[in-house]
Amino acid sequence: MDLSVIIVSYNTRDLLRGCLASVILTLSSRLSHEVLVVDNASTDGSAAMVQDAFPQVRLLINKENRGFAAANNQALGQSRGRHAILLNPDTVVREGALDGMVKFLDERAQVGVVGPRLLYPDSGFQHSAFTFPTLPMIFLDFFALNHRLINSRLNGRYPRALYEAGEPFLVDHPLGAGLMVRREAIEKVGLLDEGFFIYCEEIDWCMRIRRAGWEVYCVPSAVVVHHAGQSTRQVRNEMFVALWRSRFRLFSKHYSGAFRWAARWLVRLGLWAEARRAQAAHRRGELSAEALSGWLSALRQVAQL
Repeated sequence: MDLSVIIVSYNTRDLLRGCLASVILTLSSRLSHEVLVVDNASTDGSAAMVQDAFPQVRLLINKENRGFAAANNQALGQSRGRHAILLNPDTVVREGALDGMVKFLDERAQVGVVGPRLLYPDSGFQHSAFTFPTLPMIFLDFFALNHRLINSRLNGRYPRALYEAGEPFLVDHPLGAGLMVRREAIEKVGLLDEGFFIYCEEIDWCMRIRRAGWEVYCVPSAVVVHHAGQSTRQVRNEMFVALWRSRFRLFSKHYSGAFRWAARWLVRLGLWAEARRAQAAHRRGELSAEALSGWLSALRQVAQL
């Protein structure tokens, strides 16, 4: 089998419907394929929708939210494709995207991972791939000094011109919203690290795959529309804590002691600044007392990680 399409969903029923429809519509008959959906204990009828509307999809239903990495591993372990793509439920695949990514992998034996070009629903530009985390990137997470810096290589972004040129280019890692992996690479380095509940698992995976000798590319001709953050925005404060828990795990696995020490101090400085900004917003009437309390609690939890 050529391709396994794996989608992990949590309370995104309507977006999941659109995602599955686009996958089934755009997958070429030239590709033998399978589609697997893992429902992470959704309460919005997502699983029933898949069963009713997409009987050709293999549905795995979890009784609890196992997290992104564990749920993807659950499907990867049952999949059969030579390649597998991890696809977010808040994406819509455009014509030729999946075929083009498979073709690129088939033509380049040294490539272990490819990612598509992501667009927002209004077709606006979205950064689709990033460099591995650095100290300047941590600083800019909390102190957005200038939009040019935010969108620069200093903040891990690749130039927009690379995407617009349309030619594949080397990257450190694609965004996990659409990440296609060669089965040989998975067999070489193993599955996703389930110690990551959500966030950074694709960075860790790409680090391991690159160290095993494969290259990672973005293929701009393969276009996927990405709504961005539809599951995680449901629990913003909890996801902020989860993000930094995952980042600290990533740093502990792959970075030096000196980096980890500097990262901790940058994060503490950023948390202090964020707390002051939130309190000022509350005084101006822009943030409710309840919202302020929840956000400060999240900041304290990160400080204690």
